[in-house]
Amino acid sequence: MKKDFMFTSESVTQGHPDKLCDRISDAIVDRMLQQDPYSRIITECAVSTGIVFLSARFEPNTNVDFTNVARRVIKDVGYDQPSFNDKTCSILTSLEELPVSKEGKFDEKQLTDAQIEQIGVKNQVTVFGFACNQTETLIPLPIWLAHKLARRLDQVRQEEILPYLAPDGKTQVGVEYRDTQSVMPSAYRRPYRIHSITIVASQKDSSYPDLKQLEKEIYETVIKPAFTDESIQPDTNTHIFINPDGIDSPGGPASHAGLTGRKNAIDTYGEYAKHSGAALSGKDPIRIDRVAAYAARYAAKNIVAANIADECEVQLSYTIGQARPVSIEVETFGTGKIAEEQIIEQLQQHFDFRLAGIIRQFNLRLLPSLNQGKFYQQLASYGHMGRMDLELPWEKTDKVSIF
Repeated sequence: MKKDFMFTSESVTQGHPDKLCDRISDAIVDRMLQQDPYSRIITECAVSTGIVFLSARFEPNTNVDFTNVARRVIKDVGYDQPSFNDKTCSILTSLEELPVSKEGKFDEKQLTDAQIEQIGVKNQVTVFGFACNQTETLIPLPIWLAHKLARRLDQVRQEEILPYLAPDGKTQVGVEYRDTQSVMPSAYRRPYRIHSITIVASQKDSSYPDLKQLEKEIYETVIKPAFTDESIQPDTNTHIFINPDGIDSPGGPASHAGLTGRKNAIDTYGEYAKHSGAALSGKDPIRIDRVAAYAARYAAKNIVAANIADECEVQLSYTIGQARPVSIEVETFGTGKIAEEQIIEQLQQHFDFRLAGIIRQFNLRLLPSLNQGKFYQQLASYGHMGRMDLELPWEKTDKVSIF
C-alpha cells in the first residue's frame, strides 16, 4: 500500500437488510446455545419485500421456534412499515434436522491437551486477524468512524431524536493517510485528515422532511456528535454527502434484498486488511471459519498492543481433519520491531489455535447464557472486532507480556 493515499470504509445500521439477516441468524444461534451449549446449528436468512426465508441445519436437541425468533428481531430492529413488519411478513423455512452425533459433544474445560489435539476441524478455511495503532481499539480509523456514525444514526432513530427515520441506513468515511516516516520512522502511514463522509438515511415517509432539512438535522445530530471526541475532525475541505441520491423511502427489504454473510468487510476491518470469504454470523462455535477469525484478531491485537509492530496481520490456514492450523503467517508491513519469524514462534508457543482450545479460551459456548440469551446477535451490527461496548474475549490484551 502506498504511503500517501485515501481509504474509505463503510458501515450499515441494524436495519440494513443484510445486517437484519445476520441478526436473525445469530439470534437463532444464541437461542439454541442458551438452551443447550452443545447445540449444533448453521442458519442463513434472506429477506425481500414482505418475505423472510430461513434455512437451517441443526441437531434437534433443543426446542427453538425459528419463526418467532425472526419476528422478534424484526420488531426489535424497528420495522413497523406496511411494506415490512414483524406481524404481516411471510416467513418461509427450510429446516433440516441432522442425526444426533458425538461431534462437538465434548466439554473443552475437561479435556487434556492430548484430547484437544485429537479434535480436528470439519471445514477448510484461511482466516485473517488484523490490528493497527490508529485507534484506541487497534482497528483502522475508517471502519471505526463508519461504525460510530452507523451506531449514532441508529441511536437518533431509536431515541426519536429524528422520529421520521426508518431502520435502514449506510455510512462511509474516507480518510487521507500521509507519509510520516520523517517524523515517526516506525510509522510510515498515519491518518492525516477526514477526506469525506457519506450518510444515507431512509425515511418512513418520502414527503417529510425535505432533503434540505434532512441534511441539516443529520449533520447536527449524527455527524457532529460522532466526531466530538475524535482527534482528527472534519475540516472545511471535507466532502460531506447526505442522501446524495435524494430521499430514500422506505428503504429496507422493501427496497433491496438482504442475505446473511454479505457484509464481511463491515464485520471485520472495512477492507483495510484481508478477511476470510466465509460468513461469521449464523454459525455455532464448532465452525472453525467463525472462531478462528476471532483467534487471529486476538493474536494480532496482542502483538500491536505489545508495541512490537504498528500494524500486524495474522493468517491462519486450516484443513479438514487437523486440529492445528497447517500454516501460521505474520505480516507487519515494515513496522515490526522484531523479525516476523520470531513473532510466529511466539504465537506457536503461547497461543492455542486449535478448535477446542479456542472454544475453551473464549468460553464461546456459554456466552449466550451469560448474556441473557443475546450475545452473538450483538455482533451482527457495528462489527465483530474492535468493540468497546461489549466485553469480547478476543479483544483482551492479556498476552502482551509474552512478547
